[in-house]
Amino acid sequence: MKVRSANVTDVKAIHALINRFAERDQMLFRSMADIFTNLQTFLVVELDGETIGCCALEIIWSDLAEIKSLAVHEAHQGKGAGAMLVNAAVEQARRLGAPKVFGLTLKPEFFAKLGFKAVNKDSLPMKVWSDCARCTKQQNCDETAVVKLIEGSCCPIRQ
Repeated sequence: MKVRSANVTDVKAIHALINRFAERDQMLFRSMADIFTNLQTFLVVELDGETIGCCALEIIWSDLAEIKSLAVHEAHQGKGAGAMLVNAAVEQARRLGAPKVFGLTLKPEFFAKLGFKAVNKDSLPMKVWSDCARCTKQQNCDETAVVKLIEGSCCPIRQ
């Protein structure tokens, strides 16, 4: 397995992965147009030339980045692909100088194994909630907010 930056040939696979889980109400849908527009934020994991997983890293502000659209094909779950994607996204955030990374997840135990801590959603800035307006769950959100402080980032963490 190998993690790399996504390219235009990955868009169909990314779209299929994300929307497979969105159909089960496990993440937000993303259109092909949205994926193309944000392609530079995506990482993929491939195995034998096949894109089997994806995630995006979005810089929210000077001190915060978000891991979004993390999806690994069911046949490849539990084999390290998700961890590889999250670790690559965290490293990318560190290189960009973001001292903190967060995600909203239905699987906080997965993120806990990677050094993330569960936090109250209210502790994250309102800017973060722009995607929530598109979510059918809105006020009944069942996701857990998880945060990881990044060691070695170029910027200090502001309290």
